[in-house]
Amino acid sequence: MTTPPTSDIDLFADEVVLDPYPAYAELREQGSAVHLWRNDVHVLTRYDAIRGALADWESFSSTSIGFNPVVNEALTGTSLASDPPMHTPLRATLTENLSPRALRGLKGRIEAKADTLVAELVEKGSFEAIDALARSFPLEVVADLIGFTSHVRDNMLRWGQAAMQVIGPMNHRTAESFPIAGELYSWCSRVRATDLTEGSVGRGIFDAEARGAIPPNTAGHIIHQYLGAGVDTTVAAIGNIVALLGSHPDQLDLIRKDPSLASAAFNEVLRYWAPVHAWGRRATKDIALDGVVIPAGAQIAILFGAGNRDPRHYENPDAFLVERNPIDHLSFGYGPHGCAGQGLARMEAHAVIEALSRRVKRLVVGPAVSVPSNITRSIEELPVLEVIPA
Repeated sequence: MTTPPTSDIDLFADEVVLDPYPAYAELREQGSAVHLWRNDVHVLTRYDAIRGALADWESFSSTSIGFNPVVNEALTGTSLASDPPMHTPLRATLTENLSPRALRGLKGRIEAKADTLVAELVEKGSFEAIDALARSFPLEVVADLIGFTSHVRDNMLRWGQAAMQVIGPMNHRTAESFPIAGELYSWCSRVRATDLTEGSVGRGIFDAEARGAIPPNTAGHIIHQYLGAGVDTTVAAIGNIVALLGSHPDQLDLIRKDPSLASAAFNEVLRYWAPVHAWGRRATKDIALDGVVIPAGAQIAILFGAGNRDPRHYENPDAFLVERNPIDHLSFGYGPHGCAGQGLARMEAHAVIEALSRRVKRLVVGPAVSVPSNITRSIEELPVLEVIPA
């Protein structure tokens, strides 16, 4: 057994976070685990290594999901940043209201909302896709679901973006975002059941706390996760849907001919452009992996996008093909920390894809604008120059 190969790639450099795929390919060729000395992290690059690590919570601890000590301390005690057995009841309360059965009643409303919004945008003939669709739709869905009112609805986007940004290393992006993430943390530590609308999921979490299903004073932590982990990633995914269907009209045609491909198309969007760039783990012991040893205590970065484009697992991985239906993509994670909100994200994304395929023959998109971000890979602006209606 030897030490992992090293690289001088800076995982959080502007050019890497804007387009990480060349770096991912280089790192994958070096090995399943590579030490980046600039960041002092061990990155996991290949599909099998990533999926194995996500399943093995005893070796790869979630107590260090962030790349700076301040955020890891702030997240202590949340289901995102804990391991079993502490993780288990927190996770159960988080997922109780996000199970397929719990969400079933929302499906019709979400589909109707998406269809109305897409119909309005098609009528306009041109629009800015990120503000008009990728942000407005999931923000409204989540706000209604959790029961957010007044100023919280107005701050959801900036709070959600900041909550993801501060998971990065202590660079200028993290430093600038800490005060904004602090506003969310402060609100979540003070929120009470009566601040949320009656009958909402948020009220249900407080009910669980009241009956002792979760420890006292953890309802606010769980609500923090809905907003912190769920908003920015869903916005990114829906923006990516519009960008990819606009730039691959042949793939949109396939969905138009066979609307049942909506689910497969979303899986391929997530595989092709993973919304999350890097996510942390901590090695609890020396870990042997493909002939090298990751030392105990090492900070690990899981590179979902690198695993999703691993040619050892996916044929022709750099092509966007909606019929591929990669149900085993890594973008929702795997194992005990698999994305708790994926059912809701799928429901929203499928509704958008179905509405677009029903109402749109072609989307003519202009150049996408992206800004460097530590954790979430999303499009900032995407002009739809012309909509050719179905």
